[in-house]
Amino acid sequence: MAQLEKQPAQFSIVAQLCRSLEETTKRNEKIRLIGEVLRKIRPEDVAYVTLFLAGKPFPEADPRVLEISYSTLSAAGLTMNQTLLTENTHSLTIAEVFGTLEKLAEVKGAGSKEKRLTLLGSLLNRTTPLETEYLSRMLLGEMRIGVVEGVLLDSIAEASGVSRQLVRRAHMLHGDIGDVARMAMTEGSAALEKVGLRLFVPVKPMLAEMADDIPQVLSEHKEGSAFEYKFDGARIQIHRIEDKVKIFSRRLTDVTDSIPEMVDYAKTKVKVSEFLIEGEVVALGEGGKPVPFQDLMRRFRRVHGIEDMVERIPLRLYLFDLLQSEGKTLIDLPYTERWEILSSLVPTESLAPRVVSRDPRVVEVFLQSALKEGHEGLMAKSLTSDYSPGARGKKWFKIKPVDRLDLVIVAADWGSGRRVGWLSNYHLAVRDDETGEYLVVGKTFKGLRDAEFDMITKRLQALKTKESKWTVHVKPEIVVEVAHNEVQKSPRYKSGFALRFARIAKFRDDKTPEEADTIQRLRKLYEKQFENKGRLLKEVS
Repeated sequence: MAQLEKQPAQFSIVAQLCRSLEETTKRNEKIRLIGEVLRKIRPEDVAYVTLFLAGKPFPEADPRVLEISYSTLSAAGLTMNQTLLTENTHSLTIAEVFGTLEKLAEVKGAGSKEKRLTLLGSLLNRTTPLETEYLSRMLLGEMRIGVVEGVLLDSIAEASGVSRQLVRRAHMLHGDIGDVARMAMTEGSAALEKVGLRLFVPVKPMLAEMADDIPQVLSEHKEGSAFEYKFDGARIQIHRIEDKVKIFSRRLTDVTDSIPEMVDYAKTKVKVSEFLIEGEVVALGEGGKPVPFQDLMRRFRRVHGIEDMVERIPLRLYLFDLLQSEGKTLIDLPYTERWEILSSLVPTESLAPRVVSRDPRVVEVFLQSALKEGHEGLMAKSLTSDYSPGARGKKWFKIKPVDRLDLVIVAADWGSGRRVGWLSNYHLAVRDDETGEYLVVGKTFKGLRDAEFDMITKRLQALKTKESKWTVHVKPEIVVEVAHNEVQKSPRYKSGFALRFARIAKFRDDKTPEEADTIQRLRKLYEKQFENKGRLLKEVS
């Protein structure tokens, strides 16, 4: 038996595990199934299996990408020598799958397309239909097996005997769930206890709950709150050791080259030469006012013509947290201590504007000041809170007004994970007052309870006009009130617009589809945003 356990893990085991996970909606059963496989495979395969179940070809902080589309997979399939399927006497291992993925990521330059197709085709040649299905899903980022990050982390804890809290903390700090799984399974608690922040390895940002109002925050934060401006910008973390600086986005992407002025800031304005500081950059437009988030993103996506973009879209940096300084990790210190240290290291004008108060009138005035200056609202942070990477909770709250629109559901996608069996991703549309056409402005699965998912699924199926594998198109009858944070321009939809952070607030059965909001009103709302926001100084293509 011991000898069998040392054999390389067959990819067929992983594919069958995926099928079993997809067939159950029970969280504990998923944890049991994953744990069972992690315990029986060899240690060097644990990281591969864990990454595959997470739907990732590489660790989250790894900059390598595959960029494989449906068309790429189809083209690779055409290169397959079908006779090899029956002649192949050597079954595929999970290590061989990831070895091929690494080779695919390394292919560059002339003839790269053909090389990639050949590599991918050779891999597909060796997969059974079941293996092909889940390999394709992973490559396309569409696993749909109901294994969210929390389930995977709990599975690692259950399989290794390491506490759930320690596994989750190690993952927050390490950034590679596969390696965390390997360490847990082979070295146990002792290894995970040593995991800490590593400069130049991006850290998942701490997240905040949405607060209904200021009194809710004051009630939750018994020891007091600091209220900071909430910016409509891009959250960044700045890492530095001496002359080396790296800057990562909220999604852990390296954006160093896109924002050279922030690199210069890190080298010249901070009083220590080794640190991890977190902040937000805001793009400035006419009158020095912040421009919409969508325009800021043009800086973060740009890899060429950076100098021109620095002039066209100038940035303002606001700092609000310090996670490491001069070799000391600070995330376990309370917010007040981290702020005090940060304040001593950077210019005052670089700090996020803030007030510390328990007077709701003072906070309300501060909130209105933030909105008037073109920002989103406020962040409320418990004075005693530590910094919990990747975690969302009541230590931090977001306070911001939300706009609401009455929209019509015109289609819905079948859900995955715990939403399997429900139509739970809704295509939302406004009505064109001139033509009567319904124009999609986005999708959302947020805002509903399980009972509502079940109810709306039945209602939508009764309104079905046509159906594809994942999507049910329906007669436009159901009106929903949708909260959102911003109207953005979008070439993706015929309407020309998309809603940022859309979520369903309630059903408006009292309204007919003809009473829903129109594209004409949406255009006016888009323009109204610029009463407090700025426009780009120069138009950027």
